[in-house]
Amino acid sequence: MRSRHIDSIRAIGAGEWNALAGDYPFLRHEFLAALEDTGCASAATGWQPAHLLIEDAHGLAAVAPLYAKSHSWGEFVFDFAWARAWESRGLDYYPKLVMAIPFTPASGPRVLLRAGADGAALLRTALTAIAARSASHGCSSAHALFIDEPLRIAAGAAGWLLRRDCQFLWRNRGYGDFEAFLAGFAADKRKKLRRERRRVSEQGIDFVTLDGTSIDAARLDLAWRYHADTFARHGHAPYLNRACFRQLAAALGSAMVFKFAERAGQPVAAAIFFRSADTLYGRYWGAADAYHSLHFEACYHQGIEYCIEQGLARFEPGTQGEHKIARGFEPVHTWSAHWLENAALRRAVAQHLLHEGAAVDEYAAAVAAHTPFRRGTS
Repeated sequence: MRSRHIDSIRAIGAGEWNALAGDYPFLRHEFLAALEDTGCASAATGWQPAHLLIEDAHGLAAVAPLYAKSHSWGEFVFDFAWARAWESRGLDYYPKLVMAIPFTPASGPRVLLRAGADGAALLRTALTAIAARSASHGCSSAHALFIDEPLRIAAGAAGWLLRRDCQFLWRNRGYGDFEAFLAGFAADKRKKLRRERRRVSEQGIDFVTLDGTSIDAARLDLAWRYHADTFARHGHAPYLNRACFRQLAAALGSAMVFKFAERAGQPVAAAIFFRSADTLYGRYWGAADAYHSLHFEACYHQGIEYCIEQGLARFEPGTQGEHKIARGFEPVHTWSAHWLENAALRRAVAQHLLHEGAAVDEYAAAVAAHTPFRRGTS
């Protein structure tokens, strides 16, 4: 096997890459190309592509999204304290290598494997190649974010440090409709959620579902402006520009889903999702004005209804948010893996991760005790 790096996703054909990516939307060639083509993921934004390709006698065996980073923004696995520790010792933390999907805290594969290939061997090869790239290009470290279980096992065996965090996940247990889902709630929790949904309808708001195949240019532009305004209210520029939204919708089609809230036939808010054959991913949201409970309805309840209607097994609504627990989401661990070049700092980070991991486990157990489900129904 041999490995090599490319400085643009366009250096490999979409058919070759997608043959390994399947329908996981964030690692489709079209998704990564949209980020690069529109300048959202580029050297200028601190996301210099260095994607990994592994080839064997049969051709392309594995690929991985890889970036040289000059900062730690847009990753959702926070290592700012590590950077300060490096710099306090007169060392440069940046550049670093990151195997991740830019701006996307969704767990899934990070090394895409050819069907029938020796997956364990390819994962070992990928991790070795990334660590070697880190050393040869003057990087302080290499990081694999929101990884799946096979990569977590391989990274641990290869000596990478493992880090865990907590997100919230909704699982479809064969519900026939939203009321069947609510039937598993304790009575007081069910009453509270119904009241929350009723408040939205009492404001005269209903919803329209569109996707990349059915949305028109005006609605797409409106969804982008709503989401950009949400970033602005928090003092940040949006990660994705208007051109990226347009390219994503055109390229991904039905894998990019929009829930528009309307009042008197006019849109007042939008939630933006991506989907695969079995999972819905909540990503962005914005509204023209403040409406009681609308964020919860658009981003969570509408997503759950969509999953039930479409027969999707899971709904990942994004990072953070203990408020998701009351709405039927449950805590799950997410994982990242880290290769640190400096031995002293590696030891310090390893010790920190022991304490941090215990705190994450304690937090997950504590919030799990407050799910709304009746005992024995979750």
